[in-house]
Amino acid sequence: MRDDFAFEDGLFSGYDAEKRQYDKSSWNYQFDENGYAKRDETLTHPRCVWNLLKEHVSRYTPDVVENICGTPKADFLKVCEVLASTSAPDRTTTFLYALGWTQHTVGAQNIRTMAMIQLLLGNMGMAGGGVNALRGHSNIQGLTDLGLLSTSLPGYLTLPSEKQVDLQSYLEANTPKATLADQVNYWSNYPKFFVSLMKSFYGDAAQKENNWGYDWLPKWDQTYDVIKYFNMMDEGKVTGYFCQGFNPVASFPDKNKVVSCLSKLKYMVVIDPLVTETSTSGRTTASRTMSIRRLFRLRYSVCLRPALLKKMVLSLTPVAGCSGTGKVRMRRAKRVTTAKFWRVSTIICASCTRPKVVKA
Repeated sequence: MRDDFAFEDGLFSGYDAEKRQYDKSSWNYQFDENGYAKRDETLTHPRCVWNLLKEHVSRYTPDVVENICGTPKADFLKVCEVLASTSAPDRTTTFLYALGWTQHTVGAQNIRTMAMIQLLLGNMGMAGGGVNALRGHSNIQGLTDLGLLSTSLPGYLTLPSEKQVDLQSYLEANTPKATLADQVNYWSNYPKFFVSLMKSFYGDAAQKENNWGYDWLPKWDQTYDVIKYFNMMDEGKVTGYFCQGFNPVASFPDKNKVVSCLSKLKYMVVIDPLVTETSTSGRTTASRTMSIRRLFRLRYSVCLRPALLKKMVLSLTPVAGCSGTGKVRMRRAKRVTTAKFWRVSTIICASCTRPKVVKA
């Protein structure tokens, strides 16, 4: 590690107390003339990661662990013995985790700890080994696959920021570089993944000459987590909301505030296969605060062949003071995925009947 990397008084090097942020430039390896991380195969160099880790954890004796965590010393040692026994040619272990480990203020550290233990035991890459998340396809798995976070794109890619003014700076920031000559670096394919995504978005319009449509992507200025987003609704800075696979009215501690925030929107679209507290929240506020605003929720979904998606108009029955007939137009995509069917959600107004689908 770099000589200026350190850990003192519970903080790593580079901490700015005023900004409450880390400058992580010291958290890096020392590199040789070829740009690869220096290695000490004898594990004797004082700046070797192995020795720095040993020094860091040496303070956490079984007695200290018991004092901090409440785990009986005997139980802690038993767990250590069992885990250590799996570091063998004929044995291995796997860590299967879910919300019990992640939903903590130190959730990220919990998962990182598992990965470090498995690396130390040699259980990564072993059949039956590794660190495996138990998460549902309809929540976190789906959220990450589809790229629903404010700074994400589908396929575990990252949405460009305003600082990444061109495609080259974006790819350089997101494509990891190998630290060893023979290191497996799967995400070195990031540029290929990005081009594939742009082609799926824009079809033949995305070409090398126009950077695969990079300039057409929105660029984020800051991270917008869901709490901040609702505060912006409350302040009138957000006037429209597409809610996909999420039920904020039932998810946040302050239900009344969430309903109040939603009532200040000009429009809301809820995309969900079931009726939720969020999709029906407008019923209690429509007569008072949404007389000239539109509230939609998904109630039905249809499965159509891509060939039918030339253009479709959904006739919406006005409710809650909606003015006029709402329309949703769906133009035929230039490119069709390999999936045989596309699942198309039809959005209709709250409390109204099945929409009339008109082929154009």
